[in-house]
Formats: sequence, structure tokens, C-alpha cells
Amino acid sequence: MTIDLGGRLEGIRYEKSDGVARITIDRADRGNSLTKEMEQIFRAIWIDVRDDPEVRVAIVCASGERHFSTGFDVSSIGEDGAVAHNRPLEQDVFWGPHRAGVWKPVLCCVNGLVTGAGLHFVVDADIVLASENAAFMDSHVNVGMVGAIENVGLAKRLPLGSALRMTLMGRHYRMPASRAHQLGLVDELVPTPADLLPAALEMAEQLKQNSPQAMALSKQAVWGSLERGYRDALEHAWALLRLHWGHPDFEEGPRAFKEKRDPEWNPDPDARSSTGQARSDGEDA
Repeated sequence: MTIDLGGRLEGIRYEKSDGVARITIDRADRGNSLTKEMEQIFRAIWIDVRDDPEVRVAIVCASGERHFSTGFDVSSIGEDGAVAHNRPLEQDVFWGPHRAGVWKPVLCCVNGLVTGAGLHFVVDADIVLASENAAFMDSHVNVGMVGAIENVGLAKRLPLGSALRMTLMGRHYRMPASRAHQLGLVDELVPTPADLLPAALEMAEQLKQNSPQAMALSKQAVWGSLERGYRDALEHAWALLRLHWGHPDFEEGPRAFKEKRDPEWNPDPDARSSTGQARSDGEDA
């Protein structure tokens, strides 16, 4: 199944099958570079991933083997030279899943070089896979731009010095996949680009076996901890944990384990079990 974006899917392939959404940057002849028009397409795709109850996992990948994305295509910049709209953050920058409130698992498959704006997809992913020919680079400062949004994400996933080395040295430094794997920017390293999608699909099948709501709240707890001090992060996580006590999956998981069968998860995040509703009513009282 493919969503209808009014014919605006140029440069991107979006496919959904068996609970997995596959988003492919498809401009191999242009280094899988990104244009201003593609940002709104990504925004619509992420909203669809978020709102489609059939989608359980999303995978971001790119065509070809040499480049995941060479960043923003400067030839697509208008006469004003702007690559953004000079608005507050909440009204701009819609490349990644976080800006659309996607709490489903997102995997990113990096084949070849990724630089600049292409790093949005890496730093916003939950699990990053890369082939051994992958490399990571940021070239904002080389073209007189500030390395900021993607680079803050790098600093959350890398040691500070490594994030700053990539940010400040620009084209003079490419972090190889092996080093990125050692430092934690890459979570799974595979031999070739051809190995990426099979590895990601295998992960997706394993993720689909888990409670969708439990994963969504777990993801919120972990990502939310990056925005809080330790005590506040624990309080936030505890609130999310308690919220899940009222969901049917909280009872279905142990019941299925006891009965030695596969669980039947409820995909509705607002669903409430009878005991969970009673517990909530008791707290309200």
C-alpha cells in the first residue's frame, strides 16, 4: 500500500507491507541529496506512519550503494538562498520522526556516505544499521552554515569530542562505519549495503512481536530522559509505566506467557482493560 501525496513523491519511495513502512530516499543519481520540497513529503509520510494503526515499524533507507544522503541539494535552493523558512523550530524542520510525534520503532539503514541534512535520519532513529562502506560527515561549516540541529543529535549519541570533531572539521573528517560502531552511533554493522535491508527486516519482525503500546511508552521514556535531569527522567518514566497498567496489553502479556501462546496485542493506545479502568476510577475517587 502506498499513500497518495498528490504525485509529490518525487525522489522518495514509500511502501507499506505486513506492518512495516519502508521509506527510501531515491535520488541515487544525485547522491540521494535532499530538496526543500522533499521535507514536506517526509512530514506527510511521518504523520502517516504515526496515524496508520497497521504500521508497527518504520525503516528509512536509500537507493544505490555509494550514498545514503549527501545532504541538502544546494541546486534546489531558491534565489533567497534560504534552506529553511526562518520560523520557530516547531514550525520548521520536519525531516525526522520526532517532529511528527512518531513513537513507533524507527530503523535507519546507512549505505555509503551520509552528510549534512542526511544526518537527521540517523540521529532521530531508534536503531541505526550501517554497511562497512558507510561514512559519516558534516559539511555545514564548509559552506558557511551552522551545524546545529543534526549536530545536537550527534552530541546525544556520540562522545562530545567526536561530535565536535565532525561538526567543526567538516569535509576534513569522515568517521568510518567501524569507528561509528565503536562509539555507538551505529548499532548494527553489516558487511555490504545488500545486507542492510534483510537485517532491518529481521529486526522489524522481532519488534512486531512486542506490545505496540509498551514499545511506544518505553521509547518515550528513553528519549525523554535526554531532555531531563536524572530524577525528573525517572518521574517521567514512572508516569508512563503507570499509564500502561490500564492498557489491555499489560494483562495480555503475562496471560499469554502463562498459557504458552503468542500474545494478541491491542494496537489502540487508548484502549483500557476492565481492571485498568477500575484502578483508574479508584484513583480518581
